Amino acid sequence: MRTQARIAVFNLIYINFFEQIDLDNQECENKFKEIFSYLTDLENLTENDKEFAKELFIAFCKNKDNIKNIIENSIVNYEIDRIYKTDLALLNMGVTEIVYLNTPKPIVIDEILKIAKQYSTEKSASFINGVLAKITF
Repeated sequence: MRTQARIAVFNLIYINFFEQIDLDNQECENKFKEIFSYLTDLENLTENDKEFAKELFIAFCKNKDNIKNIIENSIVNYEIDRIYKTDLALLNMGVTEIVYLNTPKPIVIDEILKIAKQYSTEKSASFINGVLAKITF
């Protein structure tokens, strides 16, 4: 199920805020494989879902700076450093999927909000919805 794949990627992006994963570095790539294997096994993903999760996370890693700029341009009167890391991970994943995987925005927003309601604060879903709705590229 794609939702479970997204949850695995959400966890990877969250971890990446604390342990920078550089897929061009062999040591980091090995760490990614280890974490990815654990998370995808935990979520009982199919091979197709694992491939989707891998594609989504790699797109995030390769485009982090641009994704950060897109998010910064979509928040008004708010500093990116003030956003809860959980919400920021979800925003990063949403922007990555919308911009780099070309998934329709309504589908991505719906999926991200489901995950936000499960893993973040009560007010996070409306904040995330507002930011993702403003995404233009």
